[in-house]
Amino acid sequence: MKYEAVIGLEVHAELSTKSKIYCSCSAKFGAGINEHTCPVCTGMPGALPVLNRQVVHYAAKMGLATGCTVNRLCQSARKNYFYPDLPKAYQISQAEHPICSDGEVFFYVDGKKKSCRLERIHFEEDAGKLLHDEIDGTVVDFNRCGVPLIEMVTRPDLRSSAEAKEFLETIKTTLSYLDICDCKMEEGSIRCDVNVSIRSEGSEEFGTRVEMKNINTFSGAVRAIDYEVARQIDVVEHGGKVQQETRRWDDVKLKNTVMRTKEDAQDYRYFPDPDLIAVEIDDTWMEQIQSEIPELPLARYERYLHDYGMTAMEARQISDSFAKANLLDAAAASGKIEPKKAANWILSDISKYLNDKEIEVEDTMLTPDKLVDLICLIDKGTISGAAGKKVLIELFEKDETAAQIVKRLGLEQVSDEGAILAIVQDVISRNEKAVADFKAGKNVTGFLVGQCMKASKGQGNPQIINKLIAQELSKL
Repeated sequence: MKYEAVIGLEVHAELSTKSKIYCSCSAKFGAGINEHTCPVCTGMPGALPVLNRQVVHYAAKMGLATGCTVNRLCQSARKNYFYPDLPKAYQISQAEHPICSDGEVFFYVDGKKKSCRLERIHFEEDAGKLLHDEIDGTVVDFNRCGVPLIEMVTRPDLRSSAEAKEFLETIKTTLSYLDICDCKMEEGSIRCDVNVSIRSEGSEEFGTRVEMKNINTFSGAVRAIDYEVARQIDVVEHGGKVQQETRRWDDVKLKNTVMRTKEDAQDYRYFPDPDLIAVEIDDTWMEQIQSEIPELPLARYERYLHDYGMTAMEARQISDSFAKANLLDAAAASGKIEPKKAANWILSDISKYLNDKEIEVEDTMLTPDKLVDLICLIDKGTISGAAGKKVLIELFEKDETAAQIVKRLGLEQVSDEGAILAIVQDVISRNEKAVADFKAGKNVTGFLVGQCMKASKGQGNPQIINKLIAQELSKL
C-alpha cells in the first residue's frame, strides 16, 4: 500500500522589538543569566502587564504579507500549563481572537507553484530557558521570558518534507523583507513544531497526528519529517496504531522519542486575560501598516524570471535577499544598463565579497549608482572586466565614484590602435617560437594576447589586441 504524508507546521518567530511584549525589559539576545528580568516577566504577585504596541504592529504586518484577514479587535488569553521555565504557570497568548486568520503562503518546489493555508497568526510571550550545563544542576534563565513571538499555524496542506522546507524558507524570507525578525536561527529566532500523520494514498480522511518538538533548523525539519513518516508507516504495516502524542526530535541521533501524550486545546483552559484589554486597530493604523509592506520575495522572484530573463536559480538567489534585490532593482531603474549585467555582478563578485566579510550590502559604501557607473565604464571600454573587479573592491570600502577610483589607480584601458599596434608588433617580433608554431598550424592567439596584456600592464583593450594580432599574423 502507498501512503501519503499530511503535514502541518507551527512556526514561532521572535519579533525584533527593543523591549519585551508586556514589560520594558530588553529583548536583546545574549545577556548574562537573568539580567533582563523584572517582576512582570518573572511573574511576581501583583505585577501587571502592559502590551507592547509594536508587537501588534508587526503581527498585523506579517498577516497582511501572507494574505490573512487582520482582525481589528484582538484579545489576549491565558494558556494554563506548568513548567519550570514558565514562572506564572500560564502563558499570555491568544485563543478565540487571534490578530490574523485565514491566510495563504505560495512557494515553489521543483519549479511547481504550491501553496499552504495559514489558519491563524497570533502573538504571545516566550517562555524562559532551562540551562543544564552552567553549574552542577539546572539553572532557569528568565531572560527569554516575555520576549515577543508570533506563532503561525498552518492547515495540514503540506505533503512532503520538501514542501515543508520551502514553506519555511518563504516564511523566513518574508520576515526578513518586513524587517520584523532578525531570522538568526542559531539564536532561536525562528523555531517550529511539526505535526505529521499518514493516510492511504487517495484517501480524504486524516490519520492520527503526532507533534514533534525541538526542531531548530529547516534541514532538521526535513530529517524529522522523513523519520516520522517512515516510523508511522512501519507502525501501521506491523498491525499497530499511531498514537496521538508529542515526541522530541534528536537531530544528533536522528530519531525521536515520546515526551508526553498529546494535549488538546481544552487541556490548556484558555480564558481571556483579565489584566489586558482588547486591542483595536483603526483605519489610520492599518493604512500605516499596509504602506510599510514592500514587494515581497515571491513577486520579485517571478518578475525576475519574466522581466529580467534570469534563471530560476539566479532569481531565487537574489530575491531571497532584500538588500540584494533592492540593489538590483535600483540599478535596473537607472535605465543605463541591462538588469542581467547588474545581476551577474551581484551573484558573483558582490556576493563573494559579502560572504567573505560576513556582512550585508548596507554595511558597505556600495550603492546602486556606483554599480551602474562601474558597468557603464566596462561597457564603454574605458576599463577591462579584470580592472572592474579591482574597482569594485574599492567601491565597497571607499567613498569615491568608479571614475575617481579608475583615475587614482591608473586603470583606464588603452584603446588607441596605434599604441596597441606597436605593442603587438613588438611582442610578435620577440616570440619567434610562437610565430613558428602559428606557421605550423597551431593556435597561438591566446598566448600572444597574454603577452600583450602583460606588456601593456593590463591596460590594453583585449578586443583591439585580438584584432591586431590576427591582422599581423595574417601577414606572415
